[in-house]
Amino acid sequence: MESMSSPASRPVPPAAASLLNLRGAVDLSSLKQPRPATPAVPSGTPGAEPGAAPGGPELKVNVTEGNFQQLVELSAQVPVVFALWASYSPESAGMLDVLGRVVDSYGGRLVLGAADIEAFPQLAQAFQVQAVPTAVAVVKGQPVPLFQGGADEQQVRSLFDELLKVAAANGVTGSLGGGAGTEAEPAPLPPLHQAAFDAIESGDYAAAADAYRQALNEMPSDPEAKAGLAQVELMLRLQPLTAQDSEAVRTQAADEPDNLDAQLAVADLDVAGGHVEDALNRVVSFIGRNFGPERETARVRLLELFEVVGTSDERVAKARQALARVLF
Repeated sequence: MESMSSPASRPVPPAAASLLNLRGAVDLSSLKQPRPATPAVPSGTPGAEPGAAPGGPELKVNVTEGNFQQLVELSAQVPVVFALWASYSPESAGMLDVLGRVVDSYGGRLVLGAADIEAFPQLAQAFQVQAVPTAVAVVKGQPVPLFQGGADEQQVRSLFDELLKVAAANGVTGSLGGGAGTEAEPAPLPPLHQAAFDAIESGDYAAAADAYRQALNEMPSDPEAKAGLAQVELMLRLQPLTAQDSEAVRTQAADEPDNLDAQLAVADLDVAGGHVEDALNRVVSFIGRNFGPERETARVRLLELFEVVGTSDERVAKARQALARVLF
């Protein structure tokens, strides 16, 4: 399973990642226009049910220009996983089979849309897909990139579990029914984690941060609380920024490469927009050029961004190596 380097192509981060994954890195507006007719769903597509229709009991759908808008609208009720495939890709059939089996097991909490990019090239362009097969979810009309290439069932389940957390944090908790329903109900969250989750859902990121800090006071080694705190603190830093503010800080960072506040602000924007490597490299480069208190401030922020992205992410591993080189 490979992650992609485009702005809209990154694995789903763990824990409270709702803002990071729903900031609209991909513009789907050109594909949301009403169509005069719905083309017939082709039969024989790997991993999709012939004749399936979005909104009905079927959980696997062949995506066409005609039904794409319906699927986007359905994503306000349940996450829709778009599997972009092509007949020339040997990994496509395997990916669709795995996704189909896993989606069935979630009992209607997810829908799979199999999209042949040879028949529907506009979709690949809208999702900024660089290679097939690729899996991208949509929640409330916004993209949540998942993975590129092959993936085994365990990896897919892990990603879908995180996807459902992101969806729930954004009020998408529906179920279509009709699935196998074998997926066990998730265990209840610890009280402070639940308090943080509820605060995130209501948009009160400061309260969520307080809950995560209290959880860390009680258990300093709690990895979920540590990651959650880093993520909601990022949300708090980004929340007041307007589009004009973002452009202004990017201009300032370009003009003043050693301005700590500007460089860290752009790194925040890049992580939120999916430019993870750019963000981490920006902070590492600043650390390499500067010394004293500013260097330490940047180092601490970089460690927080590692938590936001996910400490097991390969891009974080590369950035850790780069940090070691500039520090030592």
